[in-house]
Amino acid sequence: MTNIIIAGAVGLILSMLGTPLAIRLFARRGYGQEVREDGVQAHLSKKGTPTMGGVVFVLASLLAYGASHLVTFESPTISGLLVLFLMTGLGAVGFLDDFIKIYKQRSLGLRSGAKALGQLIVGAVFAVLVTQQANVYGITPAETRLSFLRDFGPSIGLVGFTIWVLIMIVGFSNAVNLTDGLDGLASGATAVVLGAYVLIGNWQLRNNCIDQLGPNCYWVRDPLDLAVVAAAVLGSLIGFLWWNAPPAKIFMGDTGSLALGGVLAGLAIATRTQLLLIILAGLCVIITMSVIIQVGFFKMTGKRVFRMAPLQHHFELKGWAETTIVVRFWLIAGLCAAVGLGLFYVEWMPRP
Repeated sequence: MTNIIIAGAVGLILSMLGTPLAIRLFARRGYGQEVREDGVQAHLSKKGTPTMGGVVFVLASLLAYGASHLVTFESPTISGLLVLFLMTGLGAVGFLDDFIKIYKQRSLGLRSGAKALGQLIVGAVFAVLVTQQANVYGITPAETRLSFLRDFGPSIGLVGFTIWVLIMIVGFSNAVNLTDGLDGLASGATAVVLGAYVLIGNWQLRNNCIDQLGPNCYWVRDPLDLAVVAAAVLGSLIGFLWWNAPPAKIFMGDTGSLALGGVLAGLAIATRTQLLLIILAGLCVIITMSVIIQVGFFKMTGKRVFRMAPLQHHFELKGWAETTIVVRFWLIAGLCAAVGLGLFYVEWMPRP
């Protein structure tokens, strides 16, 4: 528990203090957000707002994780390091995308194929490594099986599992990216899910089959360190949200959104809650589905279901204030996380 508190506190402090420094630095260098001319017209006023703020909370998360281990004299675990690798690797892909936008002064960065290739390379390395490195108990950071609240069913093999992991990583990194359309929306919604994973990791630690045998314990490799990772990112994200809340002084950019999607996917895989993430991050899933529905329906009929996709822009065009959309969507994100945690706890409860 000490690790979790230290990681969250250090991440919060570093991000809270580091973000205004980044705002001044990026503004001085002209690292401002480009806005699509054919998008929501109200967003044109946001043009020039410093972007790539995800760099701050990614670095703060890494330093917070390291600090928690230095203070407690505990060694990092392979599970924690792999999730951080996934976050940092996808953040690097997003950084390239953001930098190209800034350098070429346009709203489009990396070509979609190049961005997808970067996500796939990082994801493939993670997928292979996460099934290796068994500890003395023979437990690897992840099993080559699907999971909801625990692993279930037969192994789908390394190739099948790699494909599944890639779908998760690309899907959720893009889902957070699509959610990042209004000030504070993605950071607040993701913070709720990270908070859920702090609780899940702590609960799995207290009911871990490695330390105690029982009918309802969890075969999870490093639950405490996964909770530490979640706390480090959560604290860093809250510090960033202080400056990202409406009206935002800085945007996270693809650097932040891809990194956050990666850490959510990594935590789900390592805690054996892969399918549960669909519920925990339900807001991101809903927003992503709105894009899929909009594009699919338009291709079939030439008509639109929503005034604009992703979903948050539909409500903007209906006249909702940006802060109203953000707060209401945060409430939906909280409800989704609460339902996910409820399912997680009810499944654990001993049966009479």
